[in-house]
Amino acid sequence: MSTIDYSDKIPNNVNLSEDRTLQRALEQWQPNYLKWWDDMGPDGSQNFDVYLRTAISVDPQGWAQFGHVKMPDYRWGIFLNPAEADRKIHFGDHKGEAAWQDIPGEYRANLRRIIVTQGDTEPASVEQQRHLGLTAPSQYDLRNLFQVNVEEGRHLWAMVYLLHKYFGKDGREEGEALLERNSGNADNPRILEAFNEETPDWLSFFMFTYFTDRDGKFQLCALAESSFDPLARTTKFMLTEEAHHMFVGESGVSRVINRTCQVMNELKTDDPAKLRAAGVIDLPTIQRYLNFHFSVTIDLFGADESSNAATFYSTGLKGRYEEGKRTDDHQLRGQFYKVLNVQNGQLIEKEVPMLNALNEVLRDDYIKDSIGGVERWNKVIEKAGIPFRLTVPHKAFHRNIGLLKGVKVAPDGRVVSESEWAANRDHWLPSEGDRAFVASLMGRVVDPGKFANWIAPPVMGINRQPVDFEYVRFG
Repeated sequence: MSTIDYSDKIPNNVNLSEDRTLQRALEQWQPNYLKWWDDMGPDGSQNFDVYLRTAISVDPQGWAQFGHVKMPDYRWGIFLNPAEADRKIHFGDHKGEAAWQDIPGEYRANLRRIIVTQGDTEPASVEQQRHLGLTAPSQYDLRNLFQVNVEEGRHLWAMVYLLHKYFGKDGREEGEALLERNSGNADNPRILEAFNEETPDWLSFFMFTYFTDRDGKFQLCALAESSFDPLARTTKFMLTEEAHHMFVGESGVSRVINRTCQVMNELKTDDPAKLRAAGVIDLPTIQRYLNFHFSVTIDLFGADESSNAATFYSTGLKGRYEEGKRTDDHQLRGQFYKVLNVQNGQLIEKEVPMLNALNEVLRDDYIKDSIGGVERWNKVIEKAGIPFRLTVPHKAFHRNIGLLKGVKVAPDGRVVSESEWAANRDHWLPSEGDRAFVASLMGRVVDPGKFANWIAPPVMGINRQPVDFEYVRFG
């Protein structure tokens, strides 16, 4: 069923009303979710009417409708892509068998762990971003932030549905725990470290939605290959929404760069101090933010060598990015892949069984994809006639997981001494001064069509609306 039933208390396209036990369990979870949203969702935004997109079907054509809605009234629900008739497992030890509609008992623990980890990232990013609305550079940007937030909330619902439906009491307890952990909480933090970092300003938000939501895309693409059909169908629909989050990030950074380049050309200077005095973010600072967010995000792919990754693939729980387009045997026995290691103060490549290197395979696919957007940012700088290029740092730079954990590597890939790292850290990563300066620019702009001085307006508005449309109506 591709349409979504909005007459139910919990909108869905999974015939929820036919499973009364499940429906009751989710209806009991719903008030806790709304309380979490009230406590930890966007700060001070409960009474705003926001021009939001809501899914009305899961067809690729025209699946969304737009309209002003108060965020606590957003129709969060459970939406799966249509089932594929006679879908077969196409990788791992079960290749060629029918896709599972229920979970084989021996894989329950691993699947639960995968779903909980994915589910935990969704509310975490809402928590990380909850204060950003107070410093939005425009109504257009405020609306985009809120759209990202409500969709992350819906992605949480997607994972909680799977936990409740397929994991019984354990799943219900995990669903409660997803609302109890909080980003950055010393006693009960989120599972993955990047989701405990602060998102203190809008440049961080744009970098997060470009880099970290792109990690989400790659993880969801790998889960969309899963032999467990409900997980595959759930994540395929989530990917439709994830694309908007990455657009917010890529276009946001592009607009910051565009504005900086305008001022560089007006003042005929590339001096960071003069540009900061003019109220824009200099390009070297943008590079340092890029270095930070890229390096923190590539840690999310996990250790370079991982027996868990091998198990998840062989048992059919999690495939590779675009598994269907690959031309190998989709079982990978006897195949090898190169990962980085450090030997005698040098980075070296070593071959390991590909099954154990699948985190690294996904990380390398991600890096290729990330570079594409950075090159589009460079075109903005080039078009302005400015001789500066943003670059993605070496993948060994600033790593805190796996074989490269704690190894001091410069952005160009040189292994450096502790003293060289200490001397250059503030040239390579945002300094306290950088963060304080960017924070100083964060003032709230809410008049329709007006934008903060440090960011250019977008080329076009949302859903063919003008840029100066009233995207947010304040209470």
